[in-house]
Amino acid sequence: MARQHSLRRRLAAGAAALTLGTLVTALVLFLGMTRVAERLDSALAAEARMARYSMLSTQVSSFLVIATEAVQTGLPASERRDRVQPVVENMRRTFALLDSDNARAVAEVEALGLEQQSRHATQSLLLARMRAQLDAVLRGLSDAEGSAEVLRAHLNSFASTFDPLLNQAVNAEGIFRGETLAGIARLRGQLSLAALVMAGGAVALAIAFYTGLIHPQFRRLDRLRDAARRIGQEDFAIALPVTRLDEIGLLYAEINRMAAALGARQEGVQQDRARLNETIAQQTAELRAANAALERIDANRRRFFADVSHELRTPLTVILVEAQIGQQAAPEAAEAFATIETRAARLNRRIDDLLRVARSDSGELGLDPAPVGAAEVLRDVLEEVRAECDNAGLALSEEAAPGLCVMADANWLRQVLAGLVRNAIRHARAGGWVRLSVRQDGAEAVFEVRDNGPGIAEDRQDTVLRRFARGSASQAEGFGIGLSLAAWVAEAHGGRLALRSPVPRGEALGSAPGLAVSLRLALAERDPGSPQGTGP
Repeated sequence: MARQHSLRRRLAAGAAALTLGTLVTALVLFLGMTRVAERLDSALAAEARMARYSMLSTQVSSFLVIATEAVQTGLPASERRDRVQPVVENMRRTFALLDSDNARAVAEVEALGLEQQSRHATQSLLLARMRAQLDAVLRGLSDAEGSAEVLRAHLNSFASTFDPLLNQAVNAEGIFRGETLAGIARLRGQLSLAALVMAGGAVALAIAFYTGLIHPQFRRLDRLRDAARRIGQEDFAIALPVTRLDEIGLLYAEINRMAAALGARQEGVQQDRARLNETIAQQTAELRAANAALERIDANRRRFFADVSHELRTPLTVILVEAQIGQQAAPEAAEAFATIETRAARLNRRIDDLLRVARSDSGELGLDPAPVGAAEVLRDVLEEVRAECDNAGLALSEEAAPGLCVMADANWLRQVLAGLVRNAIRHARAGGWVRLSVRQDGAEAVFEVRDNGPGIAEDRQDTVLRRFARGSASQAEGFGIGLSLAAWVAEAHGGRLALRSPVPRGEALGSAPGLAVSLRLALAERDPGSPQGTGP
């Protein structure tokens, strides 16, 4: 039994080796990117500290200007302190931020050793010296007995001492940043080398896996294919070499036994063929009778649709007439009768839609094309589906280019667009928005229904437009219009239906992938004598 599964084990071992190589590669790349990210953070932190030092330099300059002006104008000590106090407070806040930044920097380089920590700690010493210089000059400025020459001497001493300290701190941060960037460059080189080594190892492993295991099995499968072809040609003199008892070897043995059995059965098959011909003739006659019965059933089904249409239309017609009479006879109830008339007309249209879709299931797609206004079609669709959108919590918007006219069956076109909106209600209500639009593109009018839902995966977009395709997005639910039926109606009009998912960011209704279904139909000239609407 162990020898029978040797091929399976070898394939599993090869797959495990390839998987292990992939995991090692991913781990190396992950660790490398982590180190790069850490060093980038260090470089950005150095940039931030340099920016704070620059801010401190600006504040010191402002301090010197304000203090010099106060000294030159001979202000008393209390007023001098008040004049420079806002700038001093800003400087102290900047010192506090720099102290916090340096503390974080020392903690971050703790893993690099004491030397690196000492280098970063030196920055704190420089800050302490700069703060001491600031405190000294503030004490000098607070001296009420000091002359203008003494005060200026304090300021000059502060400027000459503070500036070198600040430059030293900035230069040190520049060195830190340069070292960090150099480390990133070295790490990039190491990662590149590691990637080349791992790529070479992966190629070598794949070649060894193919030449040592896969290719020999292909040759054995070629023999198996030749044997199957000979069996298909009724040549049962098959003798495949069973040299190894792995899965293919066992299959060789079974093919040999099958060929022997088929050869023994060939004579019996010839005898059975004559009896089979008699059976076929009998079954053919029965099939003809069954086809005739199916034709009668189909005729009865068509008659049933006609009867249903008649039985439903007759009371609806009475309701419509009575509603119209009621509007004239009872003006105080005209609004209620108008609502009854509108609902009855909408139900009448819905019956037409149901029967139209039901007939299409049998392969019939009767069209009555005529010039139809695109904006009027959109208006009828919005009127039909707006209540459903409101109930689903969907915002429904529309945009129609004026004056467009297409040659189409108005009812089918309306039903297809309403069905596309209902598909969005079923599958994209979480997106909260559906947009219905029509625009001109050359000699075509482009109707589009766009939503903010989960969309359709790219590998399924061709499938859902094919008739008889399986999948919730392609089927009509109940008597609704699915994408496959909508595509069929579009083709019958000489147009085409297309999907876009995900919708490009510049056209999307929100953050979800979304789905845009566009229907392209050729433009037509409006008949001046034709009505503006699209149906009841």
